[in-house]
Amino acid sequence: MAKNYLSVWTVFDHPTDYPDVFIARKWLLVSGVAVPTHETVTGPTLKSVRDKIPAGLHRFPRSPEDDVYIVESWL
Repeated sequence: MAKNYLSVWTVFDHPTDYPDVFIARKWLLVSGVAVPTHETVTGPTLKSVRDKIPAGLHRFPRSPEDDVYIVESWL
């Protein structure tokens, strides 16, 4: 069966639902719709979260239209 989604890890800087940590959440892009998963990693620093993101992904900086808590995304 072919994979019909794209996995994206988005890193957030102390968002309102995780105000004490940086958090990266895995999202699935399915037919152009972003669906959050329950997969997350947290840490006290941006580096500590980046170190937990799966190897082999590439970092994309936040876009000006992104939510203010978004730091970057990894594909």
